[in-house]
Amino acid sequence: MFKDLDPILHTPLRLAIVSLLISVKEAEFTFIKEKTNATAGNLSVQLNKLKDAGYIEISKQFKNNYPQTICSITHVGIKAFEEYVANLQTYLRVKK
Repeated sequence: MFKDLDPILHTPLRLAIVSLLISVKEAEFTFIKEKTNATAGNLSVQLNKLKDAGYIEISKQFKNNYPQTICSITHVGIKAFEEYVANLQTYLRVKK
């Protein structure tokens, strides 16, 4: 009856990151940090977990001699998010 919820997405910060990237497709590290109110260190750790799972891609470049980190959602990440939401909805549809 109940489907397992993806442990990668089932943490508030990682879920917030993926939810944000679903809507914008890609974003700078500073934008994600601002929108999630995460610390730089915690955000970095959580981004790497999402990257290791194949849910996001991270590219590093320079803009006006300053390092810039860009994160983007992958097809795997979109599919995982959609499945997570669908599985979560099964919990909400339980009849008493």
